[in-house]
Amino acid sequence: MRFIASLAAVAGLLAAPLGAHAASVHTDWEKFKATRAFNHLSADGQRAMMDVLNAKQVLDAGQTDAAIPALYDATRRLTAAGKANTQFIAAETSLHPAPQHPAAPGHVAGTTPVTWIPVGGEIIGSETLAPEKKAAIATANTQLKAGQTKQAAQTLQVVGEDADFIMALTALEPTQGAINRATVFTEARHPQEASAALQQVLDNVVFVSEDVSETLAPPTAGTQATPAQK
Repeated sequence: MRFIASLAAVAGLLAAPLGAHAASVHTDWEKFKATRAFNHLSADGQRAMMDVLNAKQVLDAGQTDAAIPALYDATRRLTAAGKANTQFIAAETSLHPAPQHPAAPGHVAGTTPVTWIPVGGEIIGSETLAPEKKAAIATANTQLKAGQTKQAAQTLQVVGEDADFIMALTALEPTQGAINRATVFTEARHPQEASAALQQVLDNVVFVSEDVSETLAPPTAGTQATPAQK
């Protein structure tokens, strides 16, 4: 997943105006279950990724001054996302990747538990779905991107079991580090180096075909989240 591919993938999964591996989600998509899954998306994390995308586009145009506010916003929102109950801790090797969005070439899944922020979501249906179900999925994805999780869950009631939920995850500390480097480069008027740091953020997004909320609990004070037993 090089930059162009990752840019399209991340932008496509950004919810709330937007990769952790586990069992594929073939739920009945009842309103309660869908809402529960969607509510585990991080609004601050999603907006932070939009800030990253916006800053990179500005930097690629050589406009360092214009990129600084977006980088500051991304840092602030990631800090908030790291304190919210949508974050969870797990080793990347304990998670299952979504086949629709393969990892970047050369990416090696980490074995050390890290903090993950769910930064995007997308519903995927098979090509054999009836037209009305395809239309419902398209509408639900539009609603997700607008942050309308309850409406998206309502829309999906007509789809039944014929859908998967793909979630985009970013590792908190490496992402914060890359954005900090990008900010330093931007303030020093080095747009190419700053853009390269943000590319690392996009390339390191992990896409998973699961409902993380069904398998991983958010950490509580003084503890780390671990995969729940089913």
